[in-house]
Amino acid sequence: MRARRAWQTSAMSPRSRSPSAGHLRLAALRVPLAALLVLLAVAAMVQRATYLVALERTVAALHDAASHRLDAAAAELAAPMARFEYLPALLETTPAVMQLLASPDDAALRADANRALTRINAVAGANMVFVLAPSGLALAAADWTHPDSPVGHVYDYRPYVRDALASGRGRFFGVGATSRKSGYYLSYALKGTQGTIGVAAVKIDLDPAEQAWSTQPGEVVVTDARGVAILSTRADWKFRGMRALGDAERAEVAAERSYAPDVAPLPWEWIDTARGSGRRLRIDAREHLLTTRPLAAFGWEMHAVDALEPAQASARTTAWIASLSASVALLLAMAAWQSRRAAMHKLAAQAALQAAHDTLERRVAERTAQLTELNASLAAEVESRKAVERNLQETQHELVHAAKMAVLGQLSAGLAHELNQPLAALRTLSDNAIVLMEKNRLDETRANVERISQMVGRLGELTRRLKSFAHKPGEEAVATPLAAALGNAQALLAERMRRQKVSCSIDVSPPGLAALAEPSLLEQILVNLFANAIDAMASREDRRLDVRARRSGERIEIEVADTGAGISEEMLSRLFEPFATSKPRGAGLGLGLMISQRIALDFGGRIRACNRPGGGATFTVELPAAETVGVT
Repeated sequence: MRARRAWQTSAMSPRSRSPSAGHLRLAALRVPLAALLVLLAVAAMVQRATYLVALERTVAALHDAASHRLDAAAAELAAPMARFEYLPALLETTPAVMQLLASPDDAALRADANRALTRINAVAGANMVFVLAPSGLALAAADWTHPDSPVGHVYDYRPYVRDALASGRGRFFGVGATSRKSGYYLSYALKGTQGTIGVAAVKIDLDPAEQAWSTQPGEVVVTDARGVAILSTRADWKFRGMRALGDAERAEVAAERSYAPDVAPLPWEWIDTARGSGRRLRIDAREHLLTTRPLAAFGWEMHAVDALEPAQASARTTAWIASLSASVALLLAMAAWQSRRAAMHKLAAQAALQAAHDTLERRVAERTAQLTELNASLAAEVESRKAVERNLQETQHELVHAAKMAVLGQLSAGLAHELNQPLAALRTLSDNAIVLMEKNRLDETRANVERISQMVGRLGELTRRLKSFAHKPGEEAVATPLAAALGNAQALLAERMRRQKVSCSIDVSPPGLAALAEPSLLEQILVNLFANAIDAMASREDRRLDVRARRSGERIEIEVADTGAGISEEMLSRLFEPFATSKPRGAGLGLGLMISQRIALDFGGRIRACNRPGGGATFTVELPAAETVGVT
């Protein structure tokens, strides 16, 4: 029995041990296989998640970079606009332009205006400077000699003409009607005494901005309010629309002639349906990112178009790196405790969250610093401009006062004579009074004293007029009696008229006629015109100065006429320009009439000049009328 059991045991042992070893080997293989499957699954998930996150961040970074690029491009676009913003209004101070608008049919004035615009644009450097009548007819231009000049063409259909006539200023982008070159137009309504007499327009070439954008990565497109690409770094996108135009929009484009009304769509296939910045689209079978920035000042939008292929490639590289890193981490983590793996994942998540938080705070701080710096710069610029305006006003007042002092200097010789005669008579009469008193001849003494009192009154009146003329003017216009102003001006020049044998007649009708002006400044204008008339008659036998003051509606007209040689045609065209004079060298700077015209304009009036048919010249001062004052 024992031998049999032993035989059975020895016979059964190999069979019984074989299944146990196989199970053990299979169990040993399951763990690596499961770990490998988990590793592959985790690596695949990490790769996919990392790709999506990396792609999102890369696209966000691309969007931020494009936004900054658009800010710089917007500044490059606004720079020429700001540079030429002043130019249309400057033409209001150009005599040749204003004279042409007053007499648009005068060929000589048109030639003068063309030459003046050519000189101005040679300094300014605009694409085009031209002047239009209220009807929209272009009267003069800087390129009047070119075959595609706007001179002679009517532009009443252009919005910049209609807007300037309606509100004083206008803006418009479009293709030139004669040059067929696109540009941005700035316009300004030119005012005359009766209202708007014309429109000044400047055309700005925006091609340099497009060329500057083309040096940057990606493409830049500017669309107008209709969604039409008016500026683009790709020529084949220009004047194509982001959407189809409606019937009303096509009719509006055809009326304004800004570009062809049949606008073809852009070759863009939208991937994202949501509107706004950051949309994705497909161009030439490649994905792109569209970043949009509004240009509120113009009613436009600026877009940056960037290819997504580099961002996708970078995201794929990042995903592969992350996948390999995760695989290595998992292999190492398999040898560690599960709790440590959980802790490591938790720390990694916290680190990623903290990095995102730090990045956000840094961007907020950078943007806040930029805004603070920009606000400080704007405040400094505002203060600088206010200081410049104050300096200009002070300079103008000092120039007017200096002109008064110059006139007083010219009158000094005559005033010395006016004072010396009465002073000599006072001395003689006072000596005689002493002698008569010693002889007790009181009646004759009283007569001498009365004559002394009359002469003292005469000297006091002369000094009062000098003091009134020389004092600095006030800031507000008041009702100024013309009889008194003309009388003071005549009195200041009385000795000079007597020496040069000039007869002067003053006729103010009605006697209480008054103008709205500052009294001392009005006297300065009159003294300047009287002195110029006396100089003009120096070589004539008949020397008469005729002054008339009349009311014409709501205006006062003061005519100062002389019998001199008159004004030459060449001098008449630039009479009120600085340093324009027909006097000999050293006899004057040519600033008197310019200052007088500036004073009259500040009062709401003007000065004009013409030659008299019988010889001589007439200067007419127009001023707003005031209520008639009483005459005592």
